This record gives sequence, C-alpha cells and structure tokens, in this order.
Amino acid sequence: MDDFRLRVFLAAARTLSFTRAAEELFISQPAVIKHVSALETAYGVTLFNRRGSRLCLTAAGEVLLGCAERLEAEYRHLQYAMSRCTERLEGELRLGASTTVAQYLLPPILARFTARYPHLDVTLASGNSDQIEQALERGTVDLGIVESFSRRHGLFYDPFTEDELVLVARPDGAYGRLESVTPEQLCTLPLVMREGGSGTLEVTAAALARAGIRLRMLRIVMRLGSTEGIKAFVRNSDTLAIVSVIAVVDELRRGELRVIDLEGLSLRRSFSFVPPAAELPESVRRFTDFARASL
Repeated sequence: MDDFRLRVFLAAARTLSFTRAAEELFISQPAVIKHVSALETAYGVTLFNRRGSRLCLTAAGEVLLGCAERLEAEYRHLQYAMSRCTERLEGELRLGASTTVAQYLLPPILARFTARYPHLDVTLASGNSDQIEQALERGTVDLGIVESFSRRHGLFYDPFTEDELVLVARPDGAYGRLESVTPEQLCTLPLVMREGGSGTLEVTAAALARAGIRLRMLRIVMRLGSTEGIKAFVRNSDTLAIVSVIAVVDELRRGELRVIDLEGLSLRRSFSFVPPAAELPESVRRFTDFARASL
C-alpha cells in the first residue's frame, strides 16, 4: 500500500494501540500519532477515542478501517497480478512464526529466500503459537508457521515439517548423569517450562496427560517465554527442561546440555504453514515451495 498514512492507521486500528503500531512498523509513537492526525485533518473526522488507557475506533474510524482493508487487499492483488508477468517478485511478505520456528528453523531458509527474491520486502514476527494465530485472524501476517497440535477454528493448517521435544539437563549438574526418567519421576524434578499459549507447552501437557500426569503435578520452578532463556537457565542451574531438539543441536555438540530419555512418552509434533485464506498470494506460494525444498 503506497499511502503510508493508511498503513499506520491499519496497524493502530488492528492493535488499538499507538505504541504497538509503532513497534510493528519500526517507527516512533509520535510518528504514528502524526500520520493518524494527518488523516483526521484530511477527512475532517476523529478516528480514535480513548477509553481509559485503551484506544477505540469511532464510527468514522470503523468506516475507514473497512475501506483501508479493501484497498490493502486490492493492492496485494495488484502486486500478485504484476508479478505473474515476470519472475521478479515484489511487494511485501509478512511472516509470523512460533518461537522455535522463528529462532532455529527459518533464519537459514530466509537468508537464501531473500537472496533469491531481493525485491521482496520480507518481515518476520515471532511469538508463541497462540499469538501468531491471533495475528493471522487480525490480518497482520500473510503466513503463519506454528506448532499444529491443536487447531484454531477457521484456519487452514498445511503440514510443513516434523519436530521432537526432548528432556535436557547440564551434564555436570545434579541430574546430568540420569539416563532416563519415568513420567512419575518427572514430577519430582525441578523443571523450567514455556509460558501458557506455547505450542511446546501444549504438546508436553498432552503427552503427560496420556500418562496420567497433569501440569499442576509437576515441580515447575520457572516459566520463560523463550527457548534461549530456558537453555541459559538450565545451563546455569540444577534444573531440567523440555525443549525442541533443533533448538539444542549446538549445545549437545559442545557438551553443554545432555538429553535424558523420557520413558513411554511420545513428544513428536508437526509444524504447519497457516495462511489466512485458501487462495495463496504468489509471494506466499513461492515461499512455502522454497521452504519445503530447503529441508
């Protein structure tokens, strides 16, 4: 969309926050307010009201949101139609990926993809699976890549690749000599876990439930919102964690962490592409094809 003022308005209207809109667009909050004010002056209306600390759209704001979303969709269609006339791919591709995918799986793929399509503006937002699915519903990302154990109604999940969760501890710690633990023994061990909404936590909870273990029965000493934070915590304490095996390849090779077998538990999961609509824009189709070919 060429009118940057409308892009700013869309970000603010979808998040109902000038601060979050600024973060999403990599501009300052005063710049967001300036662009919104310019639109209000141009059309002679008020677009937002404040209710306490939150923003809400006025009636005029709701009208502009609907029009701006239609313009955004038409502009994307224009970019897609013109890109079909040549191998050159332009425009933007907004990806959203769950933490594990964004940190460990996508970076090398994106490095090669952006080299192949240098005129395409690619951005990657990271969050837990629940946050990415919410972004898809808001229309703020063009493609999600998430853990697909549970599926949100109205979204289409296209399997991408497999992953496995493993129990790890530092080799020189109190639990580093363990070869295996049962689900019952796991309840007695100090664990560092992901936060609510995390696909990793959801898969872990489901596997434990099949063994008759609930999360509340575990000895969870810390919850952290990133796998990097969890790994650092475990490397510096006598704790254990359940993490993606692709996230600990380097630590296992360097001998900083060690895998401990979880007896009788299957902790395999799938990552899926999640487009917001069945009809894929050309940029999304080329990225999914490229990513699959890269594995």
